[in-house]
Amino acid sequence: MGIAGAGNSGTVIATLFANRIAQHFGSWEIVFGLAMIPMIIVFIYFSIFAKNSPNRPAPKTMAQYASVLKQRDAWVFCAFYCVTFGGFVGLANYLTIFFNAQYGLSAVHAADIATICVIAGSFFRPVGGYLADKIGGTRMLMYLYGGAGAMLICVSFLPPLAIVVSLLFVGMMCLGAGNGSVFQLVPQRFSNEIGLVTGIVGAAGGLGGYALPLILGNLYKSTGSYTPGFIVLGVVAFCALGLLTMMQSKWRTSWLKQTTAPLRESA
Repeated sequence: MGIAGAGNSGTVIATLFANRIAQHFGSWEIVFGLAMIPMIIVFIYFSIFAKNSPNRPAPKTMAQYASVLKQRDAWVFCAFYCVTFGGFVGLANYLTIFFNAQYGLSAVHAADIATICVIAGSFFRPVGGYLADKIGGTRMLMYLYGGAGAMLICVSFLPPLAIVVSLLFVGMMCLGAGNGSVFQLVPQRFSNEIGLVTGIVGAAGGLGGYALPLILGNLYKSTGSYTPGFIVLGVVAFCALGLLTMMQSKWRTSWLKQTTAPLRESA
């Protein structure tokens, strides 16, 4: 999921070129029309060359989905991914507006600056999974939630542009790497239901990405400042850190202990 998930680097292309195309043609309809071209190409290529696995499992029933949703850990992972992936996607969609309104950049220049931050979140996802394999997913996520929370709180002070870009770059890097780290843990906990849980957790991340711009936009509309929105995001990251700390103490005596035991014995 770390390497495959880096495919969300397509967000970089969209952020970099969408505003340029809209400005050149004077219409956002053209942007969406052009975006359909690569989608159609991929659809045709997939339809021709993609094959079902001969060992594919039988379709899951609604009862199996319900069984997974009855487990607390499934909801915990949904919350974790909602913060990391939702935070990355939501900020990727919102930063161009932020730079344009707060720092007076043109739409194209604001998108260019936002792209720098989006790159960090996209390409550090597999790095997060790799490092989680080395030091442990829970430990890695602790560092990443703490780093993201600190960066977002600092952004809330609305420092000069160069500083805020640096803070957001590191913050987005933490969120992107957190995506890979979450999915380093999911197969350990749900090895027998990995397909089900991957879909559920992924959906939670998508919902987070949808909700975040709405939250930031409404907070800005009601207060006239971007400060409250970034404070809320930072607090949410720290809440995720607190939840992870609490859950880790329980996991160490259950499934996390079982998955790490073979590693200690082989060492």
